[in-house]
Amino acid sequence: MHKSIRFLSIISLFMLAFFLLNVTKKNEANESKIVTLLDSIKKNVSKSYEIKALKLPSHMELAGERVPLEKADIRERMDRELLVNTYWQSNGLLLIKRANKFFPIIEPLLAENGLPDDFKYLALAESGLMNVKSHAGAAGFWQFMRTTAREYGLEVNKNVDERYNIEKATKMAAKYLKNSKEKFGSWTLAAAGYNAGNARINKRLKEQKATDYYDLLLNIETSRYVFRILALKEVISNPEKYGFIFDADDLYEPIATYNIEITKPIANIADFAKENKVTYKELKLVNPWLRETKLNNVSGKKYIIKIPVNQRK
Repeated sequence: MHKSIRFLSIISLFMLAFFLLNVTKKNEANESKIVTLLDSIKKNVSKSYEIKALKLPSHMELAGERVPLEKADIRERMDRELLVNTYWQSNGLLLIKRANKFFPIIEPLLAENGLPDDFKYLALAESGLMNVKSHAGAAGFWQFMRTTAREYGLEVNKNVDERYNIEKATKMAAKYLKNSKEKFGSWTLAAAGYNAGNARINKRLKEQKATDYYDLLLNIETSRYVFRILALKEVISNPEKYGFIFDADDLYEPIATYNIEITKPIANIADFAKENKVTYKELKLVNPWLRETKLNNVSGKKYIIKIPVNQRK
């Protein structure tokens, strides 16, 4: 905080000095003093704000698979993503805060469904742990396309979109990635296939007569993808090492909820929320898969709706 204030003060002094320099050009004595002041400010800036090169860890791995950091191009690609995810400080801190809120939900689901814990960083890389929708139409924390989600049993329509259901989407991601691992024999290639599509990765492996992700020449997005996951893992696992300083109460907390089973339509979700002593917004925030103001449910399907524990006094 104090460093930020100091930096802003230095910027203000720069502006003042340049102003004075312009209005006193005819006064050589004042001009000399102002130039001296500017030189002093420059020195202060260099001392108070430093961009340091990062030292790569000696060993890194994804889901137990070693990263060949002894290779020059691998080191450069890893260095790039580590720098980007360290010095984009505001985004990094937001990811750390959101991870504290949602990793406790994702982690046990990955374990229960046989997926290595490291894949929680894949979800972080995909969406920043926000229920966003891409230009291509991928949605939710795990960024599934509509067709793929339906193939794996999720309900996707204008009324209900289970790509936004964190529990169901995480289980689907585990199944998808395990299928990819079985196909490629590698968790790292499974991660690459998640980004580029398994068919494309398989084609590149055959074309280039390769068996390993780190030996493939790929498009820029997929060539950076695994390294971004690794960078997020490294920074979020060691935040202080990379300059992220915070207290426990700075982090976002999971929202306490309890579940209600529904097998009938809900004509008006606002009324349903009021009956359960929460607001419409509170209910929809923890059930983003409810896409409209009602739940049709003409088939009598069983849905689990989360009800936030009311924190209001």
